[in-house]
Amino acid sequence: MLVDCDIHHASPKKEEWLKYLDEPYRSEFSRYGTRSLLSGIRYEDGGSRWDASASQPEHVKEQLLDRYGHRFALLTGNNGAVAGSPDPEYAAAVCRAYNDFTIEKWLPADERFIMSMMVPQQEPEFAVREIERLAGHPRIKSIEFWGAAERIPLGQRYYWPIYEAAERHNLPICVHPSTINTIAAPATSAAGNLTNYLQAHCVLPQFYQAHVVSLVLEGVFEAFPGLKFALIEGGYSWAAHVIWRMDKEYKGLRQQAPRLRRLPSEYVREHVRFGTQPIEEPKNPKHLVQIVDMLGGPEMLMYASDFPHWDFDEPSVLPKRLGEDAIRKILHDNAVDFFGLPSLEEGVRQ
Repeated sequence: MLVDCDIHHASPKKEEWLKYLDEPYRSEFSRYGTRSLLSGIRYEDGGSRWDASASQPEHVKEQLLDRYGHRFALLTGNNGAVAGSPDPEYAAAVCRAYNDFTIEKWLPADERFIMSMMVPQQEPEFAVREIERLAGHPRIKSIEFWGAAERIPLGQRYYWPIYEAAERHNLPICVHPSTINTIAAPATSAAGNLTNYLQAHCVLPQFYQAHVVSLVLEGVFEAFPGLKFALIEGGYSWAAHVIWRMDKEYKGLRQQAPRLRRLPSEYVREHVRFGTQPIEEPKNPKHLVQIVDMLGGPEMLMYASDFPHWDFDEPSVLPKRLGEDAIRKILHDNAVDFFGLPSLEEGVRQ
C-alpha cells in the first residue's frame, strides 16, 4: 500500500481556465493565454516523460495508481511558475481557478486522489483568504508552497499570517521547487544564474537548505507548535549536514535566535519531513541507509514519485537494506500520520 506525496496533474486546458477564472483574467486568458515568465533556460519539455501522461485522471489511474497499488495520491499540480508572478491579484486568481478545477475534475475521478491547495505566496492576505475558503474540504490535505530563490525566506514574519491559518486548520505545508526559469527568481542558484537546466536541477537543494535554516532559526515552530512542513522533490541527503551545522552554530550564537527553546535539530525532527524523490543513488547502497539513519531514521521520509516527470521514482527505488519496517513507514505510514489520513484499520471499518 502506498501514499504518494507528489503527483503533478496537468494544468487546465484553455477552455477549462475560462470556466474557472473571473474577470478580468478570463478575457486575458481567452486572448493571450497564461503569462510567460521564462528566462531563456530550456526546461526539458516541462520535465515530463514522453511515455507517461498526467493530462487526464484516467491516465494517472492506469499508469500509476493501479500499477503500483496506491492507497492515496496527493495532487500537487503543475503550476509552479505562478509563484514567480510579480502580480499578486493575478496569482490569487490563478491559484483559485486551479484549485476549483482540481476539486471539480480530479477529485471525483477516483477516491484515492487527495490534493494540496495552491495559494498566492505573493500576498499573505490573499493566501489566507484562499485557505479559509477551502479549509474543511475532506480531501484537501495540505497547502502548496513553491520554494526556490524567493524574495523573502520562508521563516520570516511576512508569511506568519499564512502559518497561523495553516495551523488553525491543521493543514501542513508542502514545499515544492518552483519552475527554475522564472524571471522573478533572483537566480537559479546560490552562486548566481547557471547556464542550463542540468546545472540548475543539480542545485535545487540549496534553496531548501536556506528555507529550513530560516524556518527553524526564525522561531516559526515555537510560534506555531502545531505547524508541519514537507519538503518535496529536493532529496534529503543534504539535510543531515544542515541539521548538524545549525546545532553547532546555535550553541555559539544562540542570542541571534532568541525564540528557540531547544536545539534546531529537535524542531526539524518534530516538524519537518522530506520527500524521497529524487532519491540519491550512491554506488554503495548501504551509504543511503546510513544517511537515513543520520537524518533521524525512516520516520523523516515520505514516498514521492514525482509522476509523470522524467526522474520519476517508482516504489522499488527504496533499497531493501532499509528493512521491511522502514520501507513500510516511508511508503505509507509516515504520510498517513503527516496528512491525517485514515489508517488501514480505519479504512477497513469504513
